[in-house]
Amino acid sequence: MIKLKRKFRNKKKVYVGMSADILHPGHINILKIANSLGNVTVGLLTNAAISSFKKPPHLNYKQREIILKNLRLVNKVIPQKTLDYRPNLIKFKPDFVVHGDDWRKGPQKETRRQVILTLKKWSGKLVEVPYTKKISSTLLKKRIIKKSNVK
Repeated sequence: MIKLKRKFRNKKKVYVGMSADILHPGHINILKIANSLGNVTVGLLTNAAISSFKKPPHLNYKQREIILKNLRLVNKVIPQKTLDYRPNLIKFKPDFVVHGDDWRKGPQKETRRQVILTLKKWSGKLVEVPYTKKISSTLLKKRIIKKSNVK
């Protein structure tokens, strides 16, 4: 056990904010990149945080947390109570925040700006992963609804 602690002592801290309602290859890609940078803490958005910018999740917080905690790419899961990353970033002070580049536009554009400004306070870096084309939780939900209406 002591060897394990030493192994992780010098690793960088990486923060990933996620809804993780329907986990898909785009999420896994982000987590793989985050894991390659250091120890990954996922700030799992609460149901209220998700509902502030899109439809409520299908899975509740506890269900989504169980899924993420069981991924070997994730070291820790903590709640992110708002779309605003700053409270968790200030508390955790990660070396890196990893996010898909899709938040450069739309409802999360301001959140992205705030993350960049906050990370500068301790020389943290934002790593943006290219958006995985043709897949998102929203698209998957639409396909599921369409298929269920066909019957």
